[in-house]
Amino acid sequence: MGENNTIWIEKYRPATLNDVVGQREIVERLKNYVGAQSLPHLLFTGTAGIGKTTSAVALAREFFGENWQVNFRELNASDERGIDVVRNQIKQFARTAPIGNATFKILFLDEADALTNDAQSALRRTMENYAHTCRFILSCNYSSKIIDPIQSRCAIYRFKPLDREAITEELKRIAKNEGLTISEAAMDAIIYVAQGDMRKAINALQGAAIINADISEDMIYEITSTAKPDEILELLHIILKGNFEAAENTLNELTVKRGIAPNELINQFYRTLVNDTTLDRRLKVELISHLGEADFRISEGADQNIQMEALMARCVLSAVNHGSTK
Repeated sequence: MGENNTIWIEKYRPATLNDVVGQREIVERLKNYVGAQSLPHLLFTGTAGIGKTTSAVALAREFFGENWQVNFRELNASDERGIDVVRNQIKQFARTAPIGNATFKILFLDEADALTNDAQSALRRTMENYAHTCRFILSCNYSSKIIDPIQSRCAIYRFKPLDREAITEELKRIAKNEGLTISEAAMDAIIYVAQGDMRKAINALQGAAIINADISEDMIYEITSTAKPDEILELLHIILKGNFEAAENTLNELTVKRGIAPNELINQFYRTLVNDTTLDRRLKVELISHLGEADFRISEGADQNIQMEALMARCVLSAVNHGSTK
């Protein structure tokens, strides 16, 4: 087995655009920029772990070759989100001339949606003033948090969550290099846990590989502190029977004894509800509404234990009122 003290996320990060998986259409468009040796400002948007940062770094590598690092800089806007970071660090990098034969430099601003509105306004002016020496690639999870003047100056690329085929292909490649064996059930578990996030999938695989080279389903769920889909389905069936005590006991088993985070449990419960085609639609709507309310209250700082108990109570009451317990 390979060296477990190596961070696999960086070890297996694609070096070229051809190595980026699951984003074929976007990759082809980015390769056209390289071929034309021209690049507009770009805005990458999408959930975490789907290739935004990887694509930006690979694009810089292909533009600038071996010395790409001297003309490329990565900043994380969530570290310093105020106007000072734009006036100082970003402006200082953007105003200097590119090195070597490059006609421009690239500044990659990760989590740009964390910037304040004032900082974004200052960034807009910087993008205008130094467009001849620097191209900006902005990455964010929520494009709605990026002000319109910046969006209008960028070519927008919406990255989609990675599909099963892309994640499976990459994990099999890593497993082969590291001397691992992944069972089919374990692969299904990783796909379920990752939800299209390659970073999460690789971390789950590495965490299990530290324990044993033969990766099993149980190892994946244990390492990631995730309930099995069957366990969530069982909890739903208990709720539909109107048995609050049993639902409470199951909840306690999952959150207290197994250490599964309440927000993760809510997310899994939501996925199970959405995929259930047999449930009465009006009841499904009510249950999803209860999940949203609990998730919001927890995110606002309410006591997690109380909110999860209240969630079970509201769901059981809805099941009783809709007659699903008969």
